[in-house]
Amino acid sequence: MAAGRQIADENRKRLDEAGVLAVNVMASPGAGKTTLIVETARRLAPGLRSAVVEGDVAGDIDATLVEEAGFAAVQINTGGACHLRADMLTAALEEIDLSATDILFIENVGNLVCPAGVPLGEHLRVVVSSTPEGDDKPVKYPAVFRTAEAVVISKWDVAPFIGFDDARYEAGLRKLNGVAPLFRLSARTGGGVDAWVDWLQSQTIRDRRG
Repeated sequence: MAAGRQIADENRKRLDEAGVLAVNVMASPGAGKTTLIVETARRLAPGLRSAVVEGDVAGDIDATLVEEAGFAAVQINTGGACHLRADMLTAALEEIDLSATDILFIENVGNLVCPAGVPLGEHLRVVVSSTPEGDDKPVKYPAVFRTAEAVVISKWDVAPFIGFDDARYEAGLRKLNGVAPLFRLSARTGGGVDAWVDWLQSQTIRDRRG
């Protein structure tokens, strides 16, 4: 654990020196991580360049989707592990042109438990949960929500049709985390995405140093 944290610190230092904002995106399988990342990358302001690290147990389906959308992607296969590790990110950084990157999206393995306590060297931890998964996710998975810098409720366009209780969700979140902004959006329709993108852009290394 200590060794992993040291590697994470080294990753963070390298990213800081390159002026790259690293965003660890955590969610259950099927929550819409990849779709959100691609739509976010498309809407970034001119001059803000992005790259994606895709973490999966196996396969390269998501990395291929990102590349087909026109963005650089590096695939990491964990071979069974339910989360990425800092040393895996270190290896991925060797394949990314950090000098041509402003925001690095790290799509963690689909899981709301395993990634919660594993630092990679990221600047922001973002949790995505979709309306079809239910409004009880913060209550059931407190660790990952407690440490999030931002929370996204995805697939918001279907919320009215499935009985999603927004007040219950937010109440559960606020018992754990009173400061993380909560974004309700649909990457499919585009509704609510601009507010999320505006916030993310305000967190860039360039703006933090500003």
